[in-house]
Amino acid sequence: MPNWLQDVTLMYLTVLATLVVILVASYQVDPAASPSRGGSTPTSTSTPVQLPYHMPLDPRGHLQLSWNISYPLQELYLEVRCSEMKHGLVLGMSDRGELTNADLVVLWDDGHQSFFGDAWSDSQGHVSLDSQQDYQLMDTRQTPEGFSLLFKRPFSTCDPRDYIIEEGTVHLIYGVLDQPIRSLQQLNLSQIETGVQRALLLRPDTPSPSLPRDVQTLEVRTPDITIPTQETTYWCHIFQLPPNMPKNHIVMYESVVTPGNEAIVHHMEVFECSPEMSTVPQYSGSCDSKMKPASLNYCRHVLAAWAMGAKSFYYPADAGLPLGGPASSRFLRLEVHYHNPLLISGRKDNSGVRLYHTPSLRRYDAGIMELGLVYTPVMAIPPREQNFHLTGFCTSKCTQTALPPGGINIFASQLHTHLAGRGVRTVLVRGGREVKVVQEDKHFSTHYQVTPLVCVCPQQGDVLLTKCTYNTEDRSQPTVGGFGIMEEMCVNYVHYYPRTQLELCKSNVDPGYLQKYFSFINRFQGGDVCSCGQTSVTDQFSSLSWDSFSGEVLNSLYNTAPISMACNQSSAKLFPVSIVQDSRVQV
Repeated sequence: MPNWLQDVTLMYLTVLATLVVILVASYQVDPAASPSRGGSTPTSTSTPVQLPYHMPLDPRGHLQLSWNISYPLQELYLEVRCSEMKHGLVLGMSDRGELTNADLVVLWDDGHQSFFGDAWSDSQGHVSLDSQQDYQLMDTRQTPEGFSLLFKRPFSTCDPRDYIIEEGTVHLIYGVLDQPIRSLQQLNLSQIETGVQRALLLRPDTPSPSLPRDVQTLEVRTPDITIPTQETTYWCHIFQLPPNMPKNHIVMYESVVTPGNEAIVHHMEVFECSPEMSTVPQYSGSCDSKMKPASLNYCRHVLAAWAMGAKSFYYPADAGLPLGGPASSRFLRLEVHYHNPLLISGRKDNSGVRLYHTPSLRRYDAGIMELGLVYTPVMAIPPREQNFHLTGFCTSKCTQTALPPGGINIFASQLHTHLAGRGVRTVLVRGGREVKVVQEDKHFSTHYQVTPLVCVCPQQGDVLLTKCTYNTEDRSQPTVGGFGIMEEMCVNYVHYYPRTQLELCKSNVDPGYLQKYFSFINRFQGGDVCSCGQTSVTDQFSSLSWDSFSGEVLNSLYNTAPISMACNQSSAKLFPVSIVQDSRVQV
């Protein structure tokens, strides 16, 4: 490029940046006084923006986030409230909560004036003002409770530095500024106090049905425990239903969080134990403890799931989830995830889930069906993989046999993996074509599992595919499928009606073809061909020398080999369909 053209380009960028700073500076805020708004077209606060969704951002609860969604305008309205404002704050979004390459909105001051602007961070965490300002300041306010900042942003801005806000988990990053900064370019996110929170920002705008007059409540809560002084705890507690409880329908549930613990209780789930279990040990303790009875692994039929920021969950007006009666278990397992990064000690908690149920049964029983992969070590992820995909099939033969002639209505969906999971996608395939996405989360985290509402109607002969993406770059050994947190799962718990006998529609690769893979790789690597009757699948995976070739061959095997199909009734008996399905659906 000629020198004169470089000079002109540099001059243009300098002028552009100066104009952006002038534009941002027009929205001046003085955190120490009653704030006023500047700018030519600020939004009036005479009509307050309704913000129905709320969640704490930091473990202390000093930062609170509220928001609302406008689908007609494709805009998101956000308010950050800070109980102790100093010299500014940062809110941003990134792929998995990284401080680098993040889309940011920043409020800062230089000791004299305050500024608001759309910004971004580079690969080193250095912050720069964005040349395209897509966050619009709407209001600032100082109250006895603290300082609040209200702004909005489109879902998609066509700015390559901006995060696309879409359905699924959003990893939010936040930070506070303790000192003034002369210019935004001096800010590096690695040098300030920051944190990560996860949220489901986009939610369907559906009205809540009314509850019946004879509705009753049942609270499944922890027994006033002391939250462990560690960052992450999964607490399991067994709850027993009242004796001889007749069949009811669950029509709604909501969280019950101990006051003061709103920033620590991260998510909760209620599971029903297997009806075949006549008794379950009265355990209350860490889900990861060696003292946890192994029989609790059979308490995994999801009844309710809540995560921070979620509102009450309502069932459709003509369906309810059975609770009690001879066909249900008397035992429930509550699982609470505590996130305590500040290592707060001595904090008591008796949080849980409140179930609203009615003896007046609705027209349909609702059911919960498991889609995805069978919990088996034959499905594994090689070590040091950035993006490794596994797909579970609910085949056409299973749906043809097990679904009613009119099909079913899926109204909610809960995705699930363990720590290596990065994304999950379930789709409906009809006639060899993908016709509907049941649910997709491109930024999935096992630490934030919610149950959003969906609307999908599978018919007899349809196929449901659940594809999971994993990252094992930090692991030196293969990760096999199983129940342990360091093992993996690929599941979608779909809520539907009318309830059928089909409770599990999942698959895994045919084990015989996996043994052919082990034999081939062992011969290729110059090792002994294993004696498969004497060595477990997990040990066979661990004995391999893992490189790109062994990983690629395993990936090819999973994508092409025949599968074993688990088309299970609620009694754990198989439906009469072919166990091995030779054909695969290509979409």
